[in-house]
Amino acid sequence: MNLRSRLLSLLSSAPSDPAVFESMSDADWRELYSVSCDQGVSAIVRDAVERAAAEGVLPPDGRPPKDLRIRWALNAESVEAVYSRQRAVVAKLARFFADHGIGMMVLKGYGLSLCYPRPNHRPCGDVDIWLFEERRTPAGGAVRVCAQRRGDALLRERMNISVDEGKHRHTTFYVDGVPVENHYDFLNVHAHRSNRIIESRLKESLRGGLRRVEIDGAVVWLPPSDFHALFLLRHSAEHFAADRIALRHLLDWGYFAARHGDEIDWHALETLAEEMNMHRFLHSVHSICVGRFAMPLTRFPLSEPRAEDERRVLDEILRPEFSEAKPRGAGYLVSWSYMLRRWLANRRKHGMVYRESSFATFFTQLYSHLLKPESLKM
Repeated sequence: MNLRSRLLSLLSSAPSDPAVFESMSDADWRELYSVSCDQGVSAIVRDAVERAAAEGVLPPDGRPPKDLRIRWALNAESVEAVYSRQRAVVAKLARFFADHGIGMMVLKGYGLSLCYPRPNHRPCGDVDIWLFEERRTPAGGAVRVCAQRRGDALLRERMNISVDEGKHRHTTFYVDGVPVENHYDFLNVHAHRSNRIIESRLKESLRGGLRRVEIDGAVVWLPPSDFHALFLLRHSAEHFAADRIALRHLLDWGYFAARHGDEIDWHALETLAEEMNMHRFLHSVHSICVGRFAMPLTRFPLSEPRAEDERRVLDEILRPEFSEAKPRGAGYLVSWSYMLRRWLANRRKHGMVYRESSFATFFTQLYSHLLKPESLKM
């Protein structure tokens, strides 16, 4: 069994497979660890290895070398520590904003982690929030109004936090070392024309009920399932086309759909995905979750993907065509050169995600960057 098959099998919800561990050398174990880290699933793969060992599927003499076991355990502890720190920041911010009459909805990260068997083993990069106030309408109803500007002002005034406004769709700041994105839009409506349509649908879906959870007594709101499904799909599709996605993105979809699939209007999602030309990406991701990860998603009525599309998505995740490291702290010239090379290398994926032509998108995105020049600097 090759590395690819081993990795996918270890991420599967199916029972442990003894064939995964047959003839594994120390070098094989080290490569498995390295790739699992790159794919954002190192702690999850370690859970599968430990479970196989506990069940007797992985014999004691077949386990990873001792130094790697220690390194892997420390890595898992690091993932847990980051999760704990982010969870504390979410609670801190929710409590702060609630004291000023503002509700806080969390996107992606923390909300998605709750769908995982072990939430603190899903690595998170930053915290995405949407702030809102509820206001009465003349008819006596209530509407949610974005409170991003007021929220940023409160952070500056009451917590002495510096807020960066150099990006589209959100502002950025740090709380206790954790990066936070405060959204006023959910998508960059300047980068793709179709994003304006999807953005409108996302905001319409927020008229429904939000899901309430508590973290250490602080009330945090999660989006409706229809919102989260569309947002998660578009977010992953954009990263797939512009840069890359990892196996963790597929697990996000699979665990979310398995947990909240009965709450999703699948027909509406598939119809909009086809209208936006995302349907092949949606079908491929869904099929990989079912076929490779044994997720219980077969009851959800999505069309079967083309085999070549599914293979293309998986190949791009595990062997990306463009793998040049992103420059850090680079100036405009280096950053722009990198982004142009990345765009040229990835443009073939464009037709699997967007309905606009790559030519039109190039100039739309150029205009988007000129509106926020700081976005051209990495």
